[in-house]
Amino acid sequence: MSPNTSASLKAFLNERGFRLTPQRQTILHIFQTLPQGDHLSAEDLHKILQRQGERISLSTVYRTLHLMAYMGILRELELAEGHKHYELNAPNRQQHHHLVCVQCNQTIEFESDLIDRIGSKQAENEGYHLLDCQLTVYVVCPEAMAQGWSMTLSRDWVCSRSMQSRHIASLAEPSEPDNLDSAS
Repeated sequence: MSPNTSASLKAFLNERGFRLTPQRQTILHIFQTLPQGDHLSAEDLHKILQRQGERISLSTVYRTLHLMAYMGILRELELAEGHKHYELNAPNRQQHHHLVCVQCNQTIEFESDLIDRIGSKQAENEGYHLLDCQLTVYVVCPEAMAQGWSMTLSRDWVCSRSMQSRHIASLAEPSEPDNLDSAS
């Protein structure tokens, strides 16, 4: 079960011995209002909170994301950039997987009944109960290929797509230096 309102989140957390703090409520609201297909890292979320004037430390963001993922409220994803991303674990959302460009980190979601069936069957064969099935496929996007990307290029090579402003990046741009980490 994944609560989708503040009231259901409060009951959900209370049943498990946790409180619905203002920080948790604010973080849930951000995930509820994200466009479908957007994912946030802890750092992205922290920057959005700062831009909204919230005084929530980065360590509180990490703890809250970990708790919400553990409880099934958020789905934890291993995408690009070497750190975890999160998305709302909506109850009616179809299982989906991700294509991630290793050059520009563009992430494309896709659905595959075949992958879901393979995951389910393998879990069943081993006597397990499937909770989630995630496949991340690392690729080079068509734009990077068109620009001549190759495995022999320097790690400093940059796809022009990575220089374009993304929706999340524009939300996350800090207007002031990050000095709010001590506030909770």
